[in-house]
Amino acid sequence: MAERVEVTFTSGEARCAAWLYRPSGEGDADGDDAAGAVPIVVMGHGLGAVREMRLDAYAERFVAAGLAVLVFDYRHFGDSEGEPRGLLDIKLQLADWSAAIAFARTIEGVDPERVALWGSSFGGGHVIEAAARDPRVAAVVSQCPFTDGLASMNTAPLRTRVKLTARALRDLLAKLLGRPPVRVALAGPPGSTALMSAPDADDGYTRLGGAHGPEGTVAARIGIHLAFYRPGRAAARVHCPMLICVCEHDTLAPASAARRAGARAPHADVYNYPIRHFDIYFDEAFEHAVADQVEFLRGNLLGNGGERA
Repeated sequence: MAERVEVTFTSGEARCAAWLYRPSGEGDADGDDAAGAVPIVVMGHGLGAVREMRLDAYAERFVAAGLAVLVFDYRHFGDSEGEPRGLLDIKLQLADWSAAIAFARTIEGVDPERVALWGSSFGGGHVIEAAARDPRVAAVVSQCPFTDGLASMNTAPLRTRVKLTARALRDLLAKLLGRPPVRVALAGPPGSTALMSAPDADDGYTRLGGAHGPEGTVAARIGIHLAFYRPGRAAARVHCPMLICVCEHDTLAPASAARRAGARAPHADVYNYPIRHFDIYFDEAFEHAVADQVEFLRGNLLGNGGERA
């Protein structure tokens, strides 16, 4: 296992917790010497997920390939600060991405011009939006990405959508009245009132290490905003190389929407895998996808023999 250290950075009024991985031998050169600095991959997870949910498996492969890695938890989740817990706010999470990128550029021994972004699921949409806002980003990996909220919401039965909307409205009223959030489960079986209730969602979320009960819930108000979040449209403004890893049988983040985002991007490679949404984190599907991602990141961040391109 690659060695890692706990670090924190500030986003808004809160501290975000992160793991910092450095490749072996990195740090021998003076941190001010650009020729000795290494690229870094900034990583964030999906809907209500935290870094312990398999992001370390990817990070270890990237650091073994000669890249530094910064893996962070969003505010209100995991080991990061923020109250109330489980507040899933798109604007705040995008601000966390900006803060993480800015922090990564200040790390000693890191080349600030070779910062790549890696996001999965909801985070796969965030990295498209973040790269569109920051032209200095050097490369993007977007895995099983949430690119079109309307398309994702339409995968759920109408009755489920109605129940989610009703609970979201109750939570917004609670917010106005200064009461604790009305919560909704992140994952549940088909027919349940959960943000993810596709046939494979509950088992996939559980295998990934997702919590159930109060720990597996978020403030329900996000249900109002999901349909209007369409980060795939920002792909046209991402001018760095981008790899989009599409799960062809994805019941949560439709493959067709992800491919449309790839078609909009000026410099995107779209790889299709014949798997479901959560399959990409495990076993042969993981090995295939992470190998493709390592090849992409090395090709765009490192030159021959790992020296600066």
